[in-house]
Amino acid sequence: MNSSAQSLRGGLRVAVLALLWGSTFLWIELALRGLSPLQVTFVRCGLGALVLLVACYTTGHRLPRGAAVWRHIAVAAFFCNALPFALFSLGQQTVDSGLAGALNATTPLWSIALGLALGSERGIHRVRLTGLLLGFAGTIVIFAPWQTTGGAGWGALAILGAAASYAVAFTYMGRTLVRKGTPTISLSAAQLLAATGLTSVAMPVGGLERIHPSLTVVTAAVALSVLCTAITFHLTYRIINDEGATNAAVVGYLLPVVSVLLGAVVLGEDLGMRVVLGMAVVLLGVWMTRRPAPANTGKPARGEADSAEPAVGEPGPAGRAAVAGVLAGAAPAPAATTLPGEAR
Repeated sequence: MNSSAQSLRGGLRVAVLALLWGSTFLWIELALRGLSPLQVTFVRCGLGALVLLVACYTTGHRLPRGAAVWRHIAVAAFFCNALPFALFSLGQQTVDSGLAGALNATTPLWSIALGLALGSERGIHRVRLTGLLLGFAGTIVIFAPWQTTGGAGWGALAILGAAASYAVAFTYMGRTLVRKGTPTISLSAAQLLAATGLTSVAMPVGGLERIHPSLTVVTAAVALSVLCTAITFHLTYRIINDEGATNAAVVGYLLPVVSVLLGAVVLGEDLGMRVVLGMAVVLLGVWMTRRPAPANTGKPARGEADSAEPAVGEPGPAGRAAVAGVLAGAAPAPAATTLPGEAR
């Protein structure tokens, strides 16, 4: 497969992921009309796990084995599923879905900050860093939080905590779970199953309240679980596996664009020039972050790493060779299993 085909496939995967993930905040807000935050989290994890388990077994795969891998899965399930899902549901009790999308778009910055703290993001090039900053600036322009009277306080902090948790999870998953020979469908199913178990432990605290089901609430819960959790989570795993943790986090910058467009098309919300400008800045930033690093033809530029150590979420030489094999359709490890909406 040539590089242009690989780029097209990766771009389509990112677009599908952004569309599904970007609708998450709308479905959460609707589900909260009849469920408590913890109930939304439990249903989201449980039904999502069921969908992925069915997909896993019907495609001839099995759940991972071994205590070591399940310890990694449990840690990833906490930071990537149980904790951020609960924080989003808690935060959106006082934060509207648009602002939640903007705050979630800080995930790539948290990812870079974590990489810098760990000393593994020394090789980030200037174009990509500029793209990350442009993406964040674009989200601020879209939602203009200085014009928002509500949504501040603990709700906004909860959403920021969820975004930071995602960054921790993506880095951890990239280092401990992907490219280890286990199919991504098996890993994603196992992780949501573990998240369901973690959430069930907390149910006595705030998950036994009376529910108020309605067609809207049930539809929102199913869409949130199947589209925005099961399929989206599996696509995220594939991007981490194929392109690295930071590229997976970058998808978060497209979420505000998606939520604004959904508001305009579905709810008839008005698109002003500020919003259009902000979306253009976001798209430019995402394009810049997805550009490959420039070839090192001479002495490293000042401030850039001169070592061979890869940046956070990016494979080293052996990892790049393995990923190249996966992208080329070569065999088995990890096996490429697709769900609806994912390019093979």
